[in-house]
Amino acid sequence: MKSYKLSFGTISILRNNLAEVIVNEGVEMDEVMVDEYHDFLLTNLDAPFSLLINKKNSYTYTFEAQKSIVSIKGVDNMAVVVDSQVAIMSSETLLSLNKDNNWNVRMFRTREGAINWLNEIYKV
Repeated sequence: MKSYKLSFGTISILRNNLAEVIVNEGVEMDEVMVDEYHDFLLTNLDAPFSLLINKKNSYTYTFEAQKSIVSIKGVDNMAVVVDSQVAIMSSETLLSLNKDNNWNVRMFRTREGAINWLNEIYKV
């Protein structure tokens, strides 16, 4: 596993088609950060790819970032690790703004559960 520090957080490449994303505490994701995020994923992963979004920190999005964060092409599956009701609600809101993407998204209370689900999909 190789980890990369970006302006908003850390992305760890778990496999050539799977990355874990952890946004730093207190960050407000804006469109510039979203562009950096998308560029990184498209450059470093083989599409179609899956994402493990680990919401262990508290952060927010600008409205424009909310609309564009999940507009990236190439995402196949997304596992979101949430540890609080607030994290669940914010994830559901973000997904509802972008419901036309037809992604396979599931929420988990543990990272292990999320990894297991993603591994089942890829038969790893």
